[in-house]
Amino acid sequence: MPDISIDAIGGGSFTGYLSLPKANRGPGVVVIQEVFGVNQVMREISDEIAALGYVALCPDLFWRQEPGIQITDKSEAEWKKAFQLFGGFDVDKGVSDLVSTMNHLRSRPECTGKVGTVGYCLGGKLAYLMATRSDADCSVSFYGVGLDALVDEAKSITRPLLMHIAEKDKFVPPEAQAKVKAALAGHPQVTVHSYPGVDHAFARIGGEHFDRAAADLANERTRTFFKTHLG
Repeated sequence: MPDISIDAIGGGSFTGYLSLPKANRGPGVVVIQEVFGVNQVMREISDEIAALGYVALCPDLFWRQEPGIQITDKSEAEWKKAFQLFGGFDVDKGVSDLVSTMNHLRSRPECTGKVGTVGYCLGGKLAYLMATRSDADCSVSFYGVGLDALVDEAKSITRPLLMHIAEKDKFVPPEAQAKVKAALAGHPQVTVHSYPGVDHAFARIGGEHFDRAAADLANERTRTFFKTHLG
């Protein structure tokens, strides 16, 4: 599938990887990248989502720093680069770019109009923020980082949010997880699933901490969630 151009709010443009369903029409899903850019992993995830009948679009959120980043988790140099990009990332502008992506999807003839989001790692944080700051129809957060500092925004969630938390997440200590769970407990729009014994990025196929059983369960829950809220 091709990379397309998306107009940014406030000027400029960036690219996104578009993957279409077999029927060439369906609800939209914004796929939100990890810290490694719109790499092969994110493209394959987008293709898998498209195969389920959705119009999947994964935007390049690092374009303001360095467009076209596609690195892996396989070398120390790439990890160093990833953390450099993460450190220089402007979260507010990232959310703005995701809103631009969502609006682009909704305007495409292939899209029925409903659009959800799903994000991993950094993308998991941003999926949570799309639930608090945008009118996305639903959102899914996989092992989002830094959410404990954002729990006050939970009061702004008005549409369904599904969260997958890795209990052994090396980037999210137990006290941070507890704060997030406590803040979201009982929220009518939020469903939180916690996965014991697994580390960050347990759903990344080929990753160091990939856990087949946990990944399959989280992905099945995500598929059901999207079917329920997007159709």
